[in-house]
Amino acid sequence: MYDRDVDVPRLVAGYRLDEETPPEALTETARRVASAIGTRFNSVGLNYYRDGRDSVAPHNDHLYEIVEGHPIALISLGATRLMTIRSKTRPRRILDLDVEGGSLLLMSYETQLHYDHGIPKSRVPVGPRISIALRVRPR
Repeated sequence: MYDRDVDVPRLVAGYRLDEETPPEALTETARRVASAIGTRFNSVGLNYYRDGRDSVAPHNDHLYEIVEGHPIALISLGATRLMTIRSKTRPRRILDLDVEGGSLLLMSYETQLHYDHGIPKSRVPVGPRISIALRVRPR
């Protein structure tokens, strides 16, 4: 983070769908989302937020790690968590979104150019949540 090595405040894992054999549930999830939105994904990232202390700072995906023109699909499982989406330029716009279990959030490639997104820490007790991030990554 910011060109330093730091502990990640959540548990993470990832698979290349075109190179590895991920668990069948992830392959099937990627297939269903691809069928619904018309994008075939080749990467799946998993984030496990154990409780309100786990978070991810506001950020955008690195543009060199995603293919231009393809969306990022975020599937949320488990507890509802607040996601903050904020514009990078003035006038500063902020959208606080409760991401519920079972929801699907699509972010366009262009979203990464103009907005940051993050999951802040919560002082209110909250249960565990898994975020499944589907992306099209360069070969």
